[in-house]
Amino acid sequence: MTGKRGEETFRHDGRIVIVGASLAGLRAAEALRDEGFTGSLTLVGDEACEPYDRPPLSKQVLTGWVPANGTALPRRREIGAEWLLGVPASALDLAGKRVELADGREIPFDKVLIATGVRARLWADEAEAALDGVFVVRTCDDSGRLGERLAAGPGRVLVIGAGFAGSEIASVCRERDIPVTVAEVAEAPLVGALGSMIGSIAANLQRAHGVDLRCGVKVTRLEGDERGRVRRAHFSDGGTVDADVVVVALGGVRNTEWLRDSGLAAGVWGVACDSGCRAFDVNGLVTDDVFVAGDVARCPHPVYEYRFLSLEHWANAVEQAQVAAHNMVSSPTDRWPHLSMPTFWSTQFGVNIKSVGVPILSDEVVVTQGSVEEHRFVAAYGYRGRVTAAVSFDNAKWLDHYRHLIETAAPFPPSCPTPDQPAGMRPVPAHFPDPVIITHGATVVVTGHEPSERRVAFARPGG
Repeated sequence: MTGKRGEETFRHDGRIVIVGASLAGLRAAEALRDEGFTGSLTLVGDEACEPYDRPPLSKQVLTGWVPANGTALPRRREIGAEWLLGVPASALDLAGKRVELADGREIPFDKVLIATGVRARLWADEAEAALDGVFVVRTCDDSGRLGERLAAGPGRVLVIGAGFAGSEIASVCRERDIPVTVAEVAEAPLVGALGSMIGSIAANLQRAHGVDLRCGVKVTRLEGDERGRVRRAHFSDGGTVDADVVVVALGGVRNTEWLRDSGLAAGVWGVACDSGCRAFDVNGLVTDDVFVAGDVARCPHPVYEYRFLSLEHWANAVEQAQVAAHNMVSSPTDRWPHLSMPTFWSTQFGVNIKSVGVPILSDEVVVTQGSVEEHRFVAAYGYRGRVTAAVSFDNAKWLDHYRHLIETAAPFPPSCPTPDQPAGMRPVPAHFPDPVIITHGATVVVTGHEPSERRVAFARPGG
């Protein structure tokens, strides 16, 4: 049944399955009910617990401020859904319109939303990963176990990877007065997300707080004792460090394996979709009944030349879930594009770091406000003469101004309307590593390019 009558029938009697019962899945379910969908709604999740917030897991939970089981996401409304928790999806049958679960059950659907997110990248050597004292932080159970170990006062913690999660964990260790070593294969912390100039500032910040930061080295082996407890790490430069807790913070792996034979354009970078969150099939054709949202989604952004972006941001998951939910129950002429500007934040070593835009799509960066020495500043990023992003250290109040500059393709370097503009500010190369070789992952990964018409106004050079 098609047309307006078919749409109304689907709103009342349709079957929607959401695979992924975390932030994006829950917010999409709530949005579907807000949109007037009264049909069957099923949420499938591989964890046995109900949805919880992940950002506190590497911050407040590890400091002991919040218990691991105290991060449940607030419910905005009743959703009247069937919850199938503790069992992962194993396959998606597009022809038969059903989701297959690992326990053998098959869940029929009329439309499906894929929101399976990412999981922690484990240490590659299984025997070393199984040593007592080796942790990852992705789930509330992970964070709870690590929090207990930190509370016991280990002699030294080794953090492998100096991305945002690794840096936040190192910050927690210093806050607890625990000696910590951070090993990073890149030249500085946060280089994969913010580039080498800001990375060097982050490195100085860590060392100023007593972190034993070792950059340009790779951990080659974890050594355990006769009781199976981790005791030492070996580095590629021949060095070692003794540690009784090791945290592997090497980024995430997108949960797409269950889609391998589904016929969708799904792989290590995520599930490709259009800006309306409709998934592409393997031929590059858009589907009408399969939608994607959250960390696993890989969609083009008009402001960034329609490059496909995979975003691991809290705000992106919420906003994309709302767009997907609206489009699942709306006519083609009433669909929304997901055009929100990426944002993220992190708190580490007493500094609040916030960003707007996509720094890695830049070739230059310049400090436009404040003082680098005081770790209170704003830096703007540019690409081919236009502003593409901005990052702030303890100075976020101006980020909306930079958001406007990004959205209007303002020239780079930008003019600064405040009196705290540094003297002699000059752009320098941003220096981002190839994302393919980043072991700890970035908050944004650029995965492709797809020109297409969207509901945006093009900014013509000189016009």
